Amino acid sequence: MNTLKHQETSQPGAETSGKQSFVMKCGGSTLAALPDSFFEDLKQLQASGIQPVIVHGGGPAISENLEKLGIETEFVNGLRRTTEAVLDVVEMVLAGSINKQIVRRIQQSGGKALGISGVDGALIQARPVANSAEVGWVGDVTHVESNIIQGIIGMGYMPVIAPVGVDAGGQRYNINADTAAGAVASHLGTERMIVVTDVPGIMKEIEGTKQVLPVVSVQQIQDMIASGDIYGGMIPKVKAAVSCIQGDVQEVVIVNGSEPKILSRVLQGETIGTRIVR
Repeated sequence: MNTLKHQETSQPGAETSGKQSFVMKCGGSTLAALPDSFFEDLKQLQASGIQPVIVHGGGPAISENLEKLGIETEFVNGLRRTTEAVLDVVEMVLAGSINKQIVRRIQQSGGKALGISGVDGALIQARPVANSAEVGWVGDVTHVESNIIQGIIGMGYMPVIAPVGVDAGGQRYNINADTAAGAVASHLGTERMIVVTDVPGIMKEIEGTKQVLPVVSVQQIQDMIASGDIYGGMIPKVKAAVSCIQGDVQEVVIVNGSEPKILSRVLQGETIGTRIVR
């Protein structure tokens, strides 16, 4: 865990805020189900001078709202096919209801939080993914304005970021939250990213029982995806971790958010969940 490194895009003084930071990614539905003690832990970390940067998802809530509005949605290789109509709902749910729900819960615990989306200040800049003809307005991150995040931290607030991106022409993009979190961590130069989920880590069947793997390498992950040991919603999580680790990030830890004081325990070096390393 380190102080935020000075980026070429940062403004003078951003690195001198003296605040330590880590990036945390969490799904919207996972966050909604987390106990008050999780947010109490966040508040205590903030009070001790460690500033979490939160990037959140919200897939189930997006699906629920699309269904209410009678808008059809489908997934292509784990990515939601995003038309302009779907994009309106994605932005409404992620940058609106989910983002503000998280901010409220942090503030109710006594913490200080500021919610923004990747569109604000062109925080998350994006371009269409390679298979955009199939998936529509889904984006890959090209740049993160890390000075905005550093500025929020410098003012004493916890940034809560909704993964909606934008390009130079003003086109919005739906961005996978794991991908966005990895890009934010890399651009900030943080050494550790924590992925908070509702599972205890990467599981593998060993001698007939499913066990959590405490440490896995990038190569092991690629092998496990190929063999089918890693599948479904865990694939984008580990792929984002792998791309993130290629930057300044040294490790990504996948943990169950309902575990007591999970964030503090990870930051103190306790062996818990799965650490993905270079």
